[in-house]
Amino acid sequence: MHLTLKQTRALDLLEDHTNGVSEILFGGGAGGGKSQVGAYWLGKSALKYPGTRWLMARKDIITLKETTLVSFFDVMKRQGATGLYQYSENRNEIRFKNGSIILLKELKYKPSDEQYDSLGSLEITGGFIDEIPQITQKAWQVAKSRIRYKLDDFGLSPKLLGSCNPSKAWVYAYFYKAQKEGKLEPHKAFIQSLLTDNPHISKHYLENLRTMDQASRERLMLGNWEYDDDPTALMGYDAICDLFRNQHVPTGLGYITADIARMGDDKTVIRVWSGWRNVHTLRLAKKDTREVAAEILKLAIKYQVPMSRVVVDEDGVGGGVRDQLPGAKGFLNGSSAVKVAGEKENYENLKTQCGYRLAKRVNEGSIWVVNATVEEQEQLTEEMEQVKRRDADKDGPLRLQPKQVMAQALGRSPDWWDALMMREYFELVGNYQGLL
Repeated sequence: MHLTLKQTRALDLLEDHTNGVSEILFGGGAGGGKSQVGAYWLGKSALKYPGTRWLMARKDIITLKETTLVSFFDVMKRQGATGLYQYSENRNEIRFKNGSIILLKELKYKPSDEQYDSLGSLEITGGFIDEIPQITQKAWQVAKSRIRYKLDDFGLSPKLLGSCNPSKAWVYAYFYKAQKEGKLEPHKAFIQSLLTDNPHISKHYLENLRTMDQASRERLMLGNWEYDDDPTALMGYDAICDLFRNQHVPTGLGYITADIARMGDDKTVIRVWSGWRNVHTLRLAKKDTREVAAEILKLAIKYQVPMSRVVVDEDGVGGGVRDQLPGAKGFLNGSSAVKVAGEKENYENLKTQCGYRLAKRVNEGSIWVVNATVEEQEQLTEEMEQVKRRDADKDGPLRLQPKQVMAQALGRSPDWWDALMMREYFELVGNYQGLL
């Protein structure tokens, strides 16, 4: 197999067991030889270390067999090693004559197995996971924790290799953004391999990429992580970026929207509005309902916002906050969509209705988040790119991906978005229509 310079760099990291690097991302563009380098490393390692156990994984086992496994067979054929192993489709494993095994695993998220307990008894020597943005960060971490089999026997250290194309899932912050900012932890490495780094790529493959839409060309050909071509995403990246510089948005009536923390690492976010200008944002951690209510009241007084124009997420502990703010409105995410001009709109619930309407407003450039911190700009952008239509191929009311799915994709709690989305509530129901 003729390795590219980038593939050689990746293999050097994988085969050096003194460098302290345990998590490696290879890819960041199409045609860079992602699957090939993973397959080559697994095959070479299995042959070099008898009786070891290796992981080959992807979100779906069917896709794994149709893509990554095919690359493995191709690589082994070119190495003249096809007679050194047997593949069992029923057992989803590749057994080598020296006793080594490569296990084929599906890492799809299942609500019944949020902690990936199905991998609990797995012991491996190392692993390769193809297209890691398609799996959750939890799956990646659990797979890494299972790397301990016969390491000491051969003087090895844990190594988990992942591949990907540019994506705004958890991988963006975990590898790409951290390296871009010079903050990548010593035990992690990211090698961006693009089509231009692979001299062996077919000219027909290159021509096909050139005929794709701009977002796909930016991501797949140029390795631009800031573009996303997911057709289920409700907001474009450029429009989201404009959210923080839309100075043309006029001032107007004052409002306050508050999304109340429920559990764990969730944060309470309170937004103060002048029309569609978000003029102040307050983020609170580990505050009880009394303290949160007091903060909202202080902001209402400072910005002269009447309680009838304050809305608080009433689900969970938010109800306790609203109880302490007489006259404030309660936002129930799962309540029925509000009728518009006497007609019921085709949304699953109120949150979905507000989410779609707010997304349209963002795409039109009619919201300005004023003086947002760098943290808010970065995290809100990541969250808004995860606001996606659910079950897009099914009939029935429009739906949004649930918050839990967003959190899995981001690798953290999405705190910033809901308080922004809730501003749409007042446009739907009005303050003086006798509907509240």
